Amino acid sequence: MKYLSNKNGFLGIDNKFNFKEKVVIVPFGLEKTVSYGSGTKNGPKEIIKASHQVELYDEELNCEPYEKIGIKTLKPFTINKNIKKALSQISKINQEIIDQKLFPMTLGGEHSITSGCIAPFVKKYKNITILHFDAHADLRENYNGEKFSHASAIKRCLDYPNVSVISFGIRNISKSEISFLKRNYNRINIFWAKDKNNWNFNKFKKLIKNKIVYLTFDVDGLDSSIMPATGTPEPGGLLWDETLKILKIAAKNSKIVGADINELAPIKGFNSYNFLVAKLAYKILSYKFLY
Repeated sequence: MKYLSNKNGFLGIDNKFNFKEKVVIVPFGLEKTVSYGSGTKNGPKEIIKASHQVELYDEELNCEPYEKIGIKTLKPFTINKNIKKALSQISKINQEIIDQKLFPMTLGGEHSITSGCIAPFVKKYKNITILHFDAHADLRENYNGEKFSHASAIKRCLDYPNVSVISFGIRNISKSEISFLKRNYNRINIFWAKDKNNWNFNKFKKLIKNKIVYLTFDVDGLDSSIMPATGTPEPGGLLWDETLKILKIAAKNSKIVGADINELAPIKGFNSYNFLVAKLAYKILSYKFLY
């Protein structure tokens, strides 16, 4: 694997700092099936650029987490233009990373990447739970005739029989998805955005306790007031502190083995949204390795 220099990679760490990596950041700006706003192909480079402004010290954890983690960033590479081949491509990359006992965090790109990202984990573990942050259920069989659409991201993951899903922030769902949800209630748990003032975190803790977890975070799961830089923004979503609470529970009670963050569509001149996603990525990694 070819890495960027520390200075050019995620967090922009001084090249003089030498560490053995535990995490590999994979920039994978796939954009093939967007159906409203566009620009997700630019997400990874803008997240990495914004990460250079993230303070390395975490006042909550009382340390500079990157020193304890070790983070390397893959050099950008050409993404296959065929979506099925692109998903196979990210699957092979993640396989190589986990074969080296490292933690992959993929920066998308559109949400369709997730079924490719999880493929090697599905083979490795008997059962795996996807912790899913999103405004949309993504349970359609296809969308606009595309089976691997971003609107079918979680449905494609559930094609694997050993996968279950816990979703947070859902507030946009179709009638056909409701039918699928009802038929698969034993594999899918949704914490609806409309109920967020009454979410039962003890239930969540029990659901995720001692599970092998893959985390997928569609940034439109965040409320559109703090995250308008996405193709399909929705009001009524997660705010920052609520998000961190969920992530902490997951980190303390389960084994998170990989992650992706996707659907950032950068808006020129509004770097705060890119910065939010960069800080979110650092928080996910910090909680994973320090809790």
